Amino acid sequence: MYAADARALVLTGAGRYADPWHRFEETTARLVEILARAGIRADVAADVDASLADLARPDLLVVNAGDPWRGGEPGAPAAAVDNLSSALDGGIGVLAVHSAISSLRDYDVWRPAVGGDWIVGTSGHPPIGTADVSIEPVAHPITAGLADFSLVDERYTGLAVDPDVVGLVSHRHAGVAHPLLWAREYGRSRIVYDALGHDTRSYDSQAHRELIRRAALWALGS
Repeated sequence: MYAADARALVLTGAGRYADPWHRFEETTARLVEILARAGIRADVAADVDASLADLARPDLLVVNAGDPWRGGEPGAPAAAVDNLSSALDGGIGVLAVHSAISSLRDYDVWRPAVGGDWIVGTSGHPPIGTADVSIEPVAHPITAGLADFSLVDERYTGLAVDPDVVGLVSHRHAGVAHPLLWAREYGRSRIVYDALGHDTRSYDSQAHRELIRRAALWALGS
């Protein structure tokens, strides 16, 4: 269950986890603000692999980082890979944000834990702009009582999504519904993936901030 002194570790895109399209330092700052307002203390780590290699088992792991293989640099310390697997086995809250679905590719456990993947050549997005977001009619604490909303963001399409994943938030593109947020249990861990959050304009949306707050608390067991 959620404890008032819960601690989060936010892995932010830097080094091989940076890319030309995302200002991770800005969106990470917004995530830290939202967590703080939820009563969750957050530490930020720019060295993703080193932080996982020395993982002190936070209550909540937030991943806001890019694809490390984009620059052709595979490889992560064995200790980091083992630590993430052990944390997920032991039970940890996880909030994966936007490009995190294509991150941590050297960590075999990440893809099955998140329940989806970005497929190069298949996944994509329409131009960034005003996005109409729909709350799915699924009973869940993260979305209970929330209404559809609009925001400025980048909307992912064509993600590979595991068949057991139940989307809580979606958008439509070219007549097809695409999931934007889902929550799932992976063993003893609770995982939330939020495909929104391309830049700070996404976090200007009060509705999106509320989704993130609820997602973090649910992942913590609240």
